[in-house]
Amino acid sequence: MNFLKGTKIYSILTGSCPVCHEESMYKESNPYKLSQTLKMHERCSHCNTKYKIEPSFFYGAMYVSYPVGIAFAVAAFVISNLFFKLNLVTTFIIIVGTMIVFLPVIMRISRNIWINFFKHYKKEKKLS
Repeated sequence: MNFLKGTKIYSILTGSCPVCHEESMYKESNPYKLSQTLKMHERCSHCNTKYKIEPSFFYGAMYVSYPVGIAFAVAAFVISNLFFKLNLVTTFIIIVGTMIVFLPVIMRISRNIWINFFKHYKKEKKLS
């Protein structure tokens, strides 16, 4: 995925620092360690970017999580109903299961998208 380095999509998909793309914003790389899913470093150790711009900054990620969740639900619907031709009740159960299973991933992707609205990639930001 290094060919995407320098783009917002790289930072969003990898959870790396939106300014330097050198380090993960999260203390734990596995989003399924539920007690650690949203625990973030205070600053990037490479470029010193502060992740929590202001108190309660990531509450805005809740607004992003809705369309991200809808995208996962639509994907589950298309795969189960249109490709596998399952009935609507089974499809509904699969959508609910998908939303539950991917909840930690959706939460992280939403945070990544939210911070990338406000922080931008800088090719060579030196440690200050």
